[in-house]
Amino acid sequence: MPYHSDSALDVERWAFDVLAKSMKRYLITGASRGIGRAIAEKLAGKDVELLLHGRDTVALAQTRKVVEPQCAKVTPLIHDLATARGVSDLIAEVGRHPIDLLVNNAGIAVVKPFTEITSIEWEQTVGVNVTAPFLLTQRFAPRMSPGSSVVNILSVAAKTAFSNWSAYCMSKFALEGFSRCVREELRDRKVRVINVYPAATDTEIWSQVEGKWPRDRMMSATQVADAVAFALARPTDTLIENITLSSLVGNL
Repeated sequence: MPYHSDSALDVERWAFDVLAKSMKRYLITGASRGIGRAIAEKLAGKDVELLLHGRDTVALAQTRKVVEPQCAKVTPLIHDLATARGVSDLIAEVGRHPIDLLVNNAGIAVVKPFTEITSIEWEQTVGVNVTAPFLLTQRFAPRMSPGSSVVNILSVAAKTAFSNWSAYCMSKFALEGFSRCVREELRDRKVRVINVYPAATDTEIWSQVEGKWPRDRMMSATQVADAVAFALARPTDTLIENITLSSLVGNL
């Protein structure tokens, strides 16, 4: 067994503490693919631990494979945010150490006439799109240090009504109202709340929605990630409150 003097051990402990304190921890929900994966790719860094949430273990592993070479550490978090138990398990796995960024990106879309929406579909939409961001923000934001950020990936559906999208629009309207109030509560703590409102974005969610959609005319997930990275790169005393993104062809 190698011999370590007390002074050598002290140096090792000091180096470990310095590394831990300088490490940034970013939690991104819905990071298996689409906008979440694109944000993870943009924010990867040698001083960053990415805490990546998703439900699809294979897709999340692919995200991890892409970003891991650029990161200090990648932690996959496989939990169902539609349930309170899934959210609490995620919180427990993240641990007590504060995070520097929370990206509420995970979301589901139920697209059908309001008369056909089941109670289960409604509850799942509220659970993933509203309750999970509420619980995660409530748990992590109060422990964030000044200069940290909460990013909510909303949608133009948080401001505009679309036929057959009542459950989705409801959830985005609700999250917008909640996050705007939280922004005011966190101002004095110097924690930024950034809301992003993308128009239709070409992600896998459209594969689950009936109908033909012009995905070739939609925005890319990378464009949304670029906007998030830009907002986060501003000086910590500068807040870009809202970012509305649309394609030149209009809101599809």
